[in-house]
Amino acid sequence: MYNANNPNIDELPSKAQLLKSTIIAAVAAVVILVTVVLPAEYAIDPTGIGRLLGLTQMGEIRHHLDEEAKADEHSSNGVIGNSGFFASLSSVFIQSAYAAEPAVKEWQEQIEFVLAPSEGVEIKLRMNVGAQVEYLWVASGGRANYDLHGDGEGDAKGESTSYAKGRGKEGDEGLLIAAFDGVHGWFWRNRDKQDLTVTLYVRGDFTEVVRYKP
Repeated sequence: MYNANNPNIDELPSKAQLLKSTIIAAVAAVVILVTVVLPAEYAIDPTGIGRLLGLTQMGEIRHHLDEEAKADEHSSNGVIGNSGFFASLSSVFIQSAYAAEPAVKEWQEQIEFVLAPSEGVEIKLRMNVGAQVEYLWVASGGRANYDLHGDGEGDAKGESTSYAKGRGKEGDEGLLIAAFDGVHGWFWRNRDKQDLTVTLYVRGDFTEVVRYKP
């Protein structure tokens, strides 16, 4: 026989109070997800609060570490240096799709070069602040590490920024928007064990292609 006192019905929360508490908890969970979890774990920051708190940078670092870990794993398993059937097929599809575009969308420049194992090269476009360039690059015969960045010139001398980077990639495409006057472009390094051919396609607002070779 239990001797515990039965709760007074007036002391129990009402349905309205329970519903309100549930809604508040759900809203709080969504706020935490958007402002903390997504920036810190996946570098997704729709509100901008994550970057202010330094959480988005943590997510970006985590992403880069994951990419490096995958690249190292592929390397140890013999994947890098032998991109395989699907990698080759992907490169063929990308190149074929762009080759089939109508003439009105032809690329202004097509730059192709070969990198020996461990060799690197840097190609940049001279652009004014706000200028936009569409780009596509494809690696054939292997994979490359790359860093898309910019360096200021003239009044913007001393400025620098990194737009994107990756390890063990077979290609990338997108829109490059110059953050300041200067040269903006790519550094590639071949981390495979055989020669690698990289083809870069660009079109848009640039005045000069500049090539650097370390």
